Formats: sequence, C-alpha cells, structure tokens
Amino acid sequence: MDFLQSLTFDALASQLLVGLSRAMILFIVSAGLSFVLGVLRVPNVAHGSLYMIGAFAAFSIAQVFGKNPAGFWIALIVAPLVVALVGLIFERVLLSHLYQREHLILILFTFATMLILNDLVKIVWGTDYRSLAPPEILKGAANVFQISVPRYSLFLLLLGPIVAVGMWLFVTKTKIGKISRAAAVDREMVGVLGINVSWVFAAAFVVGCYLAGLGGALIAPTTAVTLGMDRTVIIEAFLIVTIGGLGNIWGALIGSLIFGITQSIGLLVVPQFSVVFPYAAVVIVLLLRPRGLLKSVW
Repeated sequence: MDFLQSLTFDALASQLLVGLSRAMILFIVSAGLSFVLGVLRVPNVAHGSLYMIGAFAAFSIAQVFGKNPAGFWIALIVAPLVVALVGLIFERVLLSHLYQREHLILILFTFATMLILNDLVKIVWGTDYRSLAPPEILKGAANVFQISVPRYSLFLLLLGPIVAVGMWLFVTKTKIGKISRAAAVDREMVGVLGINVSWVFAAAFVVGCYLAGLGGALIAPTTAVTLGMDRTVIIEAFLIVTIGGLGNIWGALIGSLIFGITQSIGLLVVPQFSVVFPYAAVVIVLLLRPRGLLKSVW
C-alpha cells in the first residue's frame, strides 16, 4: 500500500515510455531475426553477435569523428551496413551450403559462429567497456504532456514505427519481398521460374543482419558496449518471435511491446526481480496462445 501511495502518474508514465523505447530496439532486432526465420527457416543464434558487432562498430565509427556531432549519425548509418557486409560474407561462404540440413545442424552451426564472432570482437575491440554519447540534440529530457522523458527515448519511439512500416512495405510491396515470401513457401517452384533462389536467400539474410546491426548501433548510447551483450538480446529476440508469430512483423512489434512494458512495470513494483516479469508474460501468452499472438505469415 505504501508503494502504491508513493507511486505517481508521472513516474509511472515516464517509466513506461522508457520501457517502450527499449521495446523499439528489441523490435528492430527481433524483426530481423523473424524475417530470416520466416524466409530461410534458419534459427540464427549468431544474430545477437551481429547486434553486438553493430554496437562496437558504431562506437568505433563515432570515435573517428571525435566530438563532431555528425559522428553519431554517420555511425548510425554505416555500422548497420558493416554488419550487413559481415552477414553477406558469412552467408555466401558458409551458410548457403547448409540450407538443406536439419534445424539441429543449423542451430549448432550458428551457435559455433556466435562463439567465433565473440572471439573476433574480443580480438578487435578488447574486453573493456565502451560507451557512445548521443548528439546534443538527443541529450537531456523533454516534457511530453508535463511528463519528463529522455530525448533519446523519444527518438527511439519515433524510429521504431518507421522501421515497422518500412519492413511491412518491403515484404508486401517490393519485388524482392514478394519473391522472398514465395521462396519461403516453395523454393523449388521459384527456382523453376528462373529466379536465383540462392541470392534471394542472401538478400533476406542481409536484411536481417542489417536490422541486427541497426539495433546494436541504437542501443550503444543507452548502455555499456561490452562483450556478452549479445546473450540476453538473442534470448529475448527468440522469445519475441515465438510469441509474435513466425515471420510476422507486427507480431514481433507486439511481442517487443509486451517485453518492454512488463519489464518497466517490474522495475517499478519489484526492481530486484524485474527481469522475471517479461518471461512470466511470455509463459502466460504461450499458455493462452501456443502458436503466438498473430499467425505465421508463411
């Protein structure tokens, strides 16, 4: 009762908005994983490592520009492209030869890739904690309906829906998106029509890697950039994809919102056990909707 009496509407609203902003990063990462799972049927355990590389790459690119405010924006553009290039090399050299293998082999392969990428990150960037400062325009807090909210959180709240709409348009309106959906359903028939399915899969994988890198670049100003940051996000991303519906972008968005909101509530109610709240929500959702909140689009 004392807690409920001390809890103000402003504090609750502010905490929920911050939670929603983190949900937007989770959505961006999960959308990439969901797209790869939906098209390639590959449970890419190394997706979290690509997210981590995106964070480290954003830090390094911003460092090149020093205190120039353009450094952050350039890092936000270039870092995901670096991750996409890493993903393309990985897919063409290794993964493209394993699409016909069973899921267990793919999980073990991508898990081994995750370990290798972690060691490569350690070699390139070391084990020290890194941090990336946002530009001045995104520092501090802004008042939204008399509620104080970090400007960077507002930026994430605006960017998340833009990415969601962009992915929906890409999947449903563009030629490569439609071909990807067709290849996910019947790759042999797509090949018979004279389309190079191998490069369709490569393009889909690159899109997923780009979103992982974008999520990593976006998280860099909000937390310490360090080894191991990939482990939590990959678990959360897989859970979000599971409860949202395989390949369903809007399902990934809803699942991410559930994660962000429940974690925010946990931080307010029982801070020491806040990590439990999102996972409890996942259990409840799966008990009520074992196939996910929204149906799989493939």
